[in-house]
Amino acid sequence: MSPSERATVLVVDDEPDVADAYAAQLRGEYEVLTAHSGEAGLAKLDPDVDVVLLDRRMPDVRGADVLDEIRDRDLEARVAMVTAVDPDFEIIDMPFDDYVVKPVSRSELIDTIERLLNCAAYEERFREFYALASKHAALSANKPTAELRSSEEFQDLEERLEQLRTELDDIAERFDGEDYAAVLREVDGRALSPLDE
Repeated sequence: MSPSERATVLVVDDEPDVADAYAAQLRGEYEVLTAHSGEAGLAKLDPDVDVVLLDRRMPDVRGADVLDEIRDRDLEARVAMVTAVDPDFEIIDMPFDDYVVKPVSRSELIDTIERLLNCAAYEERFREFYALASKHAALSANKPTAELRSSEEFQDLEERLEQLRTELDDIAERFDGEDYAAVLREVDGRALSPLDE
């Protein structure tokens, strides 16, 4: 998602008043879709959805099942469970990105969405950075310095790495401890060393 694009948020809650209230609070900031059941939420899920605010307790399709389907479809959407259900140990194995207990204020909703978007942006850039840093290291170890300096492609690679490093730093400045924990979960165990070069 480019900086000029507004993120798309899908609100899934079987209480229409709650879903519509969240949507009204968020519409000035994001493109907002609403679904008043788990089944309707699944029907509206597509690759354009950036964040899902998902109720956990719904009568037709439970929030946990909607969450599993999101992950099974390999969608990139970040998911926050927004629920009146207090967390218990069973949430440990649930693949959501954030857990928010109702009632939720507008500022809490926006903070949650922004945190998830920051994590997604960081992860996307980190993966590109890591891949390019690996290519840079391989070329640097196997090509003479003069050949590297004369290669336009290598110079472009170095410029892109520097641009990504700056973007990662800019995003990281907006992080708090929870953001870092979420990013580290998502990086899938990739080495962090390229950032420290």
